[in-house]
Amino acid sequence: MTARTVARSSRTLSKYGMPLRPSVKSRSSAPCMASAVTRESGPNVPALRYAIRSSAGNCSRASAKPVGTSSVPASSGATPSFCTKTVPNVAHSCRLPLRERRDTRRLLYGRGGMRVVIADPPAYTPPYDHALSEALSRLGADVHLLTSRFRYGAVPSATGYTIDDSLYRLSTGIGRTRPRLAVKALEHPLALTRLGLSSCDVVHLQWVASPDADAWLLRTRAPLVFTAHDLLPRRTAHHTHTWSRLFHRFDRIVVHSQSGRRTLAAFGVPEEKLRVIPHPVFRSDPSRTDDGRTVLALGVIRPYKGLPDAVEAVLAVAGAQLLVAGDARIPLDGLRAAAGSRAEWRLGYLSETEIEVALGAATIAAFPYSAEIDQSGALLQALGAGVPAVVYDVGGLGEIVGTFGAGCVVPPGDVAGLSAAIRLLLRDPDELAQARAGAARARDALTWDKAAAAHLALYEEVA
Repeated sequence: MTARTVARSSRTLSKYGMPLRPSVKSRSSAPCMASAVTRESGPNVPALRYAIRSSAGNCSRASAKPVGTSSVPASSGATPSFCTKTVPNVAHSCRLPLRERRDTRRLLYGRGGMRVVIADPPAYTPPYDHALSEALSRLGADVHLLTSRFRYGAVPSATGYTIDDSLYRLSTGIGRTRPRLAVKALEHPLALTRLGLSSCDVVHLQWVASPDADAWLLRTRAPLVFTAHDLLPRRTAHHTHTWSRLFHRFDRIVVHSQSGRRTLAAFGVPEEKLRVIPHPVFRSDPSRTDDGRTVLALGVIRPYKGLPDAVEAVLAVAGAQLLVAGDARIPLDGLRAAAGSRAEWRLGYLSETEIEVALGAATIAAFPYSAEIDQSGALLQALGAGVPAVVYDVGGLGEIVGTFGAGCVVPPGDVAGLSAAIRLLLRDPDELAQARAGAARARDALTWDKAAAAHLALYEEVA
């Protein structure tokens, strides 16, 4: 069966010379890609491209008209011109079945056919953003990373995808906190506008910069996916109505653990919206220099990270040494005095090389977190370097360590249990060897390519 021929429909003009919204009848008779992509014969490329151009303004949920399109009265005899370099978002141009939509994208765009915008407006997690973008591009997606300039150091270069870090251009150049936040608030509506107008098949938002504003202003042309890295962020978790509105905006929500899925389901997020995609490890191979007694506390030092518990637990284990590596966001004078010579402090924003040196010096790592976060990037860095971990059983931390046997899981707030776990791993070579084998299993299983494949399958559900 060949694609049936369709005639270009004329457009009806109002008395002001503006095109009227097509009637149901005119829309149903307008060129549609269903006539160019059939189950029997597959896509007819010339008819498909003609149908796309002709239906850009008529099919329901079509994206914006291509640049260069002109609207003229039917009586003028002129033929609308089209810029052939720009094609509309075919994912929603017509209500094709999923298989036909997927085949159409692949025919038109190649490289897997999926156009994805990964959005991290506040640039909270550049390593995650870049690793996911690169992995998606390796699997054939056309990926664009939309973010702002990371203020604390260098970020990975883009390989296989494009990047635009011009969001919040003014505020990212301001050093003082209060003026920066004030200017950022003024820039925020523009950032949301750019996000909303993204021309793609899927927008995947990593972080919500301003929950109270975004609950009302966040809109996108394309289907919207959100990754709940922090589940309910600590500073705004009590704004339950705000987060209910936000979660309603998203077509799908990614969590990194079954614990995260249960938490959001209990909050009221429909189960059909939730998808569990484990957080991949950040793989590295540092030179091993550990002395068999060093406990690493890695990452930005915030109140919920439980550094006081780590100090107390290490001091209770004879011969154990604490290595603190990260940028401090809390006062440390009291902790440094208490730890004395039993702790080494490598403070500030650490480069990738400095992090690898710290990982190479660590026998084990400790993550006595108190917040109900879904996963810890610092934990995934440790496991990715083959370093086993002792964690409090909060969020998804205990889930990943327990699943792979990559260390010890302790009840939240149990400092004595934390000390006992540290003592066990440092003093029992067999236990340490088993924990290291578990970290190696996690390293092999939690890859970015597997996560990217799961994300692409998720995008296909909504695109």
